[in-house]
Amino acid sequence: MATTGTVCDDDELTLPRASVNKMIKEILPNIRVANESRELILNCCTEFIHLMSSEANDICNQQQKKTINAEHILLGECVVKAGEEALDRLGFGDYRADAEAVLHDCKAVAAKRRRQSTRLENLGIPEEELLRQQQELFAKVKAALQYVQLLIYLGL
Repeated sequence: MATTGTVCDDDELTLPRASVNKMIKEILPNIRVANESRELILNCCTEFIHLMSSEANDICNQQQKKTINAEHILLGECVVKAGEEALDRLGFGDYRADAEAVLHDCKAVAAKRRRQSTRLENLGIPEEELLRQQQELFAKVKAALQYVQLLIYLGL
């Protein structure tokens, strides 16, 4: 069946195979996993994400929110329907603690990235000066490259 502008290809609706293969190797380093099994794992992961996002979207709609947040999946106090969230609705409530731990780790990594991105601002050097220094370094590299090209041309 041909795809149209509104219908996505199957490849667009799955996780990248390389990412799934990497996870499989990290989790099962000493076990060979057949290609058919890898494909099954990929399809199961994709279906799980579809189910979770669909359920979280329903919760968002019930709350009249436009953005799915982690709370719609994890935290019961933020969600309607007697404190249920997507994990509970789909029967994965036992995984809440693990999912919350992963969320905490992700937030820590994101905060670290934000701190690192502000290092440039914390240098105390004006942007114009940094740009001037960058241009100076580019000029030095260009001169060195021209010198090497000259040596090669002269056969030295």
